[in-house]
Amino acid sequence: MTLRLAAAFAAALAFAPQAFAQEPQPAPQEAAALAAPAADAWKHGLSLFGDVKYPADFKRFDYVNPDAPKGGAARLATLGTFDSLNGFIRKGNPAAGTGLLYDTLMTSSYDEPATEYGLIAEAVKHPADWSSVTFRLRPEARFNDGSPITVEDVIWSFDTLKRVNPMMGFYYKDVVKAEKTGEREVTFTFAGPGNRELPQIMGQLQVLPKAWWEGTDATGKKRNIEEGALEKPLGSGPYRVKDFAPGRWIAYERVADYWGKDLPVRVGTHNFGEIRFDYFRDTTVIVEAFKGDQYDWREENSAKNWATAYDFPPAKDGRVVLETFKDSESGRMQGYAFNTRRDKFTDPRVRRAFNLAFDFEEINKTIMFGQYVRIDSYFYGTELASKGLPEGRELEILESVRDKVPAEVFTAPYANPTGGSPEKTRENLREAVRLLKEAGWTVRQEAREDGEVSFIDKALRAVGLSSAPTRPVLRNGKGEPFTLEFIYNDPSAERSLSFYRPALERLGVQVSQRLLDDSQYINRIRSSDFDVITMGWGQSLSPGNEQRDMWGSEAADRQGSQNVVGIKDAGIDALIEKVIYARDRDELVAATRALDRVLLAHNYVVPQFTSVEDRTARWNRFARPDNLPPRGAMFPTLWWFDAEKAKATGGRS
Repeated sequence: MTLRLAAAFAAALAFAPQAFAQEPQPAPQEAAALAAPAADAWKHGLSLFGDVKYPADFKRFDYVNPDAPKGGAARLATLGTFDSLNGFIRKGNPAAGTGLLYDTLMTSSYDEPATEYGLIAEAVKHPADWSSVTFRLRPEARFNDGSPITVEDVIWSFDTLKRVNPMMGFYYKDVVKAEKTGEREVTFTFAGPGNRELPQIMGQLQVLPKAWWEGTDATGKKRNIEEGALEKPLGSGPYRVKDFAPGRWIAYERVADYWGKDLPVRVGTHNFGEIRFDYFRDTTVIVEAFKGDQYDWREENSAKNWATAYDFPPAKDGRVVLETFKDSESGRMQGYAFNTRRDKFTDPRVRRAFNLAFDFEEINKTIMFGQYVRIDSYFYGTELASKGLPEGRELEILESVRDKVPAEVFTAPYANPTGGSPEKTRENLREAVRLLKEAGWTVRQEAREDGEVSFIDKALRAVGLSSAPTRPVLRNGKGEPFTLEFIYNDPSAERSLSFYRPALERLGVQVSQRLLDDSQYINRIRSSDFDVITMGWGQSLSPGNEQRDMWGSEAADRQGSQNVVGIKDAGIDALIEKVIYARDRDELVAATRALDRVLLAHNYVVPQFTSVEDRTARWNRFARPDNLPPRGAMFPTLWWFDAEKAKATGGRS
């Protein structure tokens, strides 16, 4: 569904129907009317499809503990560094956690899909054709200095963020204007009717204090939202910046008189008195820091660490708790992503050959303790993932773009190659060689250069006991070698590359690896200066406008978009629009499966692997509600500090 705007690069993040072959699709206005309420009535919440779960007079969400104690601290850790407290800059590294500072017009519930309830806005309405949305602000809404949140703040936030941040500009591109339509009412007008998701996208708008940003800092310097800054910003959210050391750590303190603390959407949430992020530069050090009780909570993404790193006394005596959580409300694709802007990656046969060289089964068995499963969908783990051959509504949608998509989507379901044995490895590499040859790349045996020959080989050759060593080299019709650079900012990536690289070199690819610091890595990706990176795309159960940012042609050349692959494809663009303008849930699922199927057929990535559970380790100082929603651990949002557990665990109170 909607894409939660965030400062992190992985969130780093933004985003007219055609006719079906067998059944005409109505124009957007008509499609909207099929499912929209007739009246332009004020509502306390919005759901993309169907009714909201909670009534207008609800007291709290079912999954929170309304009596959760307030106080205590949660210490978290992250890799890298930061140089700004302004989370809206287009360059630089904003501090972790800046999203805690600002409230939005509406906020999501975690136990129902595609649904938002009023936060800064007490009510929302839109016409039956979804051509605009109007929010009515709460009179009690305040920034943390006590000043009221006004319609002017909302309009300024929208106009400014759309102007200064390319990602947000793209995300809001179908919102043509914001205007004051009442004392506490603001209306956003859309470029056209029929886009059901835009009202909820605007509900995610972070509201900034216009007067503060247009003012001056303590030194008299005028503030500039386009520049990085280390001045503590004025927010409206449940936390404010307490203290920090640039690049090392930042601590947020709970706002005791936070204006929204008693709202139904906030009861039982944001319970910690302090949330702190410590920065580390090395993945090994960050694990040891956790074991040394330097921070409290860790999500473990390394199978090796999960299997071997926590065999230490606190984990045996209960002071450290290892627990897994399922997230059944989201899917993901993670893989080696090709930069198709470069000529060597434009042919899908080349990209498929690289998949054939990736022996997941052997990697999983040898270095990942068999803990992972192979990803085979851009919406892996959800009902949105394509499977089998297309049929029903999905087939109708694909038929409407038959001339724009690969023919194999109609005849063969997508499947990753399988390895795990010498026989399968050889078979896969032979098929890879065949595809490369079809694409104009030929493997040749060539003499190794002197720098690649060992001293012993040179000595044996000198006395005639060894022939000149050779190596495979992959060259195109112009004689140019196929060179490939993997860049990454996490040393743990080298473990799987140590298995993948030799297979590619057997195909004649000249492979290099480069570990970069966070700033270099992000800048290389933003400027599309890379061959292959590991990239992940998170998905909700209700995809929509954010798909344009991930795969759409308009996003391919825009710095900061999630379309790092550089996809420019008419068929994919058409299918994205069918997802956005789906008339009901069944059509949304069918359109998304069609999009998934076509993305897979193009072989834009070599899919990697995932765990079916989120693995977490924590020092046993916290408690949580018994009925967490199926969205993972939800720490620290729904948890609280447990003084009795903390006393028994030791280390701090």
